[in-house]
Amino acid sequence: MTDSSDVTACDWEREPDPSGSLRTFGAVVQALREHAGLSRVDFGARVRFSKHTVESVELGQRLPDESFVERAEEALGNTGALRKAAGHLTRGEAGLAVWFRRWARLEKVAVSLCTYECRLVPGLLQSEGYARAVFDNSIPPLSDEQLEAQVVARMERQKMLYERPNVPFSFIVEEHLFRRRLGGREVTRGLLDHVLELTAPRNVTLQVMPLDAEFHACLDGPVQLLETPERRRLAYSEGQQNGRLISDAKEVSLLYQCYDTLRSQALNPKDSRGLLELLRGEL
Repeated sequence: MTDSSDVTACDWEREPDPSGSLRTFGAVVQALREHAGLSRVDFGARVRFSKHTVESVELGQRLPDESFVERAEEALGNTGALRKAAGHLTRGEAGLAVWFRRWARLEKVAVSLCTYECRLVPGLLQSEGYARAVFDNSIPPLSDEQLEAQVVARMERQKMLYERPNVPFSFIVEEHLFRRRLGGREVTRGLLDHVLELTAPRNVTLQVMPLDAEFHACLDGPVQLLETPERRRLAYSEGQQNGRLISDAKEVSLLYQCYDTLRSQALNPKDSRGLLELLRGEL
C-alpha cells in the first residue's frame, strides 16, 4: 500500500525546463519499469510514491530525491544503473529557485525592466560579497556547492545590464538596505562600489527611496515589472519561498501606476548616486 505521507511530502515542484539529465534518468526508469512488467500504479506502490510522481519523474519533469532512487533500485533489480545515473542529475537552471526561473527567462528578452526592493539590494545589483552574505544567511544552511551555484547564477544574471545597452533598467531601492551592513563593513563598501559602477551606464537608473519620505506608493512590498518584445506587460511578486508571475492586465496596470508614483517620491538618480557616495565615504 502506498505511504500517503511520502506522497504528500515528495510530490515536489515540477521542473519548468527539464534538463537532458532529467529526461535521460526518467527514460531509464521507464524502460526498467516496463521491462519488469510493472504499471506506474504498481511501481508507485512499491516505491511508495504516487503514480503521478512516477509519471513526472519518467517524463523528466521532477527531480527525484534520494529515497525515490533507492526504492526504485530495489524494485527494479538493484542493477546500480539508477544510482549511477542519479549522480549526474542536474536541474535546467542551477542556482535559481524553481518559482523564479520563468521570470528569469523573461528578463533575458525583456525590452524594459523595473524593480522595486525593500528587503534586500536587488539581485541584479548585488556584489559577489553581498550575494555570499545573503546566501550565508539561508535557513537551513546551504552546502558549499549549493552556495557557490547560487552565487554563480546571481552574477551571471547581471551580465544583461551591460550586454543589453539599449534596454532601460530602472531600480528603486530603500535607503535602509544600503545602510544595513549585511556581511560587515568591507562587504558593504564593496556593495556600494559595485552598485555605483553598475548604475553608471545611461540605460541603468537607480533611485533611492529615502528614510524620511512622507509618502510611499509601494507599501505592499517588492515588485518587478517588464515589457516583452511583443509589448506585453507582466509583473512578478516574491514572498517567503514562493513567487507569482502576474499577467492580469488590470493588476499589472495598477502595479505600473504604483511604480510610476514611487519614482516621483524617490530621490532622483543624481541625488541617489550622491547619497551612495556619501554612505561609501562613511565606511
